[in-house]
Amino acid sequence: MAVCYRHPDRETGVSCSNCGNPICPDCMTATPVGMRCPDCSKQRTQVRTMRSMAVEPTVAYVLIAVNVLMYFGQNAGSNSVYRDFVLYGPLVADGEWWRLLTAGFLHGGMFHLLLNMYALFILGRMLEPALGHVRFAALYFASLLAGSFGAVLLSPETPVVGASTAIFGLLGAAIVMARNRGIDLMASGLGPVLIINLAITFFPGFHISIGGHLGGLVGGVIATIAIEALAARRRSPVPAVLVCAAIAVASVVAAVAFTSAKFSV
Repeated sequence: MAVCYRHPDRETGVSCSNCGNPICPDCMTATPVGMRCPDCSKQRTQVRTMRSMAVEPTVAYVLIAVNVLMYFGQNAGSNSVYRDFVLYGPLVADGEWWRLLTAGFLHGGMFHLLLNMYALFILGRMLEPALGHVRFAALYFASLLAGSFGAVLLSPETPVVGASTAIFGLLGAAIVMARNRGIDLMASGLGPVLIINLAITFFPGFHISIGGHLGGLVGGVIATIAIEALAARRRSPVPAVLVCAAIAVASVVAAVAFTSAKFSV
């Protein structure tokens, strides 16, 4: 990723709309023709800079809210929400492909919900300001659907719920981005967190979807490698979104094809 021409220690994906120099939030000046660097803005009056418009992890907050609402919905006197949206291979084979997406917004209990939402809060605050809202959302859903494919691939007859498929994708993204920036994975804590979570995933008795976690992790890593490569060219988020969409669509198609072949009469 490019670095600000005035602050070489700050990475950014935004460039001046006039000269093309990469600029960080402190150097961005909002003008009617886009963001300008200090040298090109040349405005005598005080302007509004991006410091007063700090990027908040809005998408992460919205995802947390949706997960919480879905949890209370599935526990509001009826089990129909769980029954209609849980990921279950035979039902995916029957054409209910939306379960590959909706299961990522259901949870097996309050502790399950709180654990995943805390992880989403931490990773969202870490990744969304760096990636931007659009790239972060695309990464999240690509990871979620890749995890759903992994879940039905390894355990097609086991009901699966939880946002951890997407969470593992975000964790993979954080590791890829840290490594690209020369950050020591063990010293930063990302390496130990991944190792601990993978150990818990494989620990017997926890009833965790191994395929879901591994699929989400692989999907998130692949998506982030592509996002980082495209961001280095200082392009719009559209190519990165298309890559994530391709991963998501491929995951859905593969999951439907696999379950249809396995459960066909």
